[in-house]
Amino acid sequence: MGKIAFLFSGQGAQYVGMGKELYDNFNVAKKIYEEADSTLGFEISKLSFEGNKAQLDETENTQPAILTASIAALKVLEEKGIEADVTAGLSLGEYTSLVYSGVFEFKEAVKLVKKRGRFMQEAVPQGKGAMAAVIGLDSEKTRQVCTDASKFGIVEPTNFNCPGQIAIAGEVVAVEKAAEMAKNAGARKVIMLKVSGPFHTSMLKPASDKLSLELESVKINDLKLPVITNVTADYIKSKDEVKDLLTRQVMSSVLWEDTIRRMISDGVDTFVEIGPGKILSGFVKKIDRTLAIFNVEDVDSLNKCIAGIQTK
Repeated sequence: MGKIAFLFSGQGAQYVGMGKELYDNFNVAKKIYEEADSTLGFEISKLSFEGNKAQLDETENTQPAILTASIAALKVLEEKGIEADVTAGLSLGEYTSLVYSGVFEFKEAVKLVKKRGRFMQEAVPQGKGAMAAVIGLDSEKTRQVCTDASKFGIVEPTNFNCPGQIAIAGEVVAVEKAAEMAKNAGARKVIMLKVSGPFHTSMLKPASDKLSLELESVKINDLKLPVITNVTADYIKSKDEVKDLLTRQVMSSVLWEDTIRRMISDGVDTFVEIGPGKILSGFVKKIDRTLAIFNVEDVDSLNKCIAGIQTK
């Protein structure tokens, strides 16, 4: 019997209405939203279920909203008796993995990611940074393009998502130049992304510094479950590494493809993406089409996931 991995959504997967079905149908999910509302001091439930899209898309709202939706879905899955052998989350999703593994209390994490979102938003003034997805170019060439375009400003590879899809980010002009160079180097296409900042670059150092201070007062517990971190694509060895890894994570590349490959080589053959969207499922498929891949974000996807895992 192969192993199961739980993967947790990152920023960009949010949509108005996420989490609502699970909230309406499962008490464990409802409890998580109630806890989030009282901890944050405003109704993240209302913003998630029927809010204003622009407001939900503000990084400091997006992050606690996705974390809450993901933990609510996780609680329902746990109630159905499905557990993972290992976990990882994309960027923000790493915090959800850490809650799942017992490192953080949910209350602590939801406050922390709201602040993380605000720090990330404040680190780079609106309009100064940009991100783009480079399609059809390998990591070697993408790194080279960023190096060559650096004479125009900061531009760095930020997300190694899956074969042939790498995100780059930095200062607007440098990212635009890198996009041109990537096309000349053989990229199939380059898509400018709708995000509010150049996440996972050195430009996020102010956010990293503030997060580091914030983490000083947060209680870190032992890991009850293996977590693979974005920063190294390797297992977090002990709770003593967590604060340093999360501080670095804000301004380091997300090594997602390597994370998935590590899980596969360690015997994972079933992946469950928990939280809004199916972005991570798409990345896993591009890495290996033979794997069993499920997602859980509403009642229908939950039922399909349970049925699929039970028949394996």
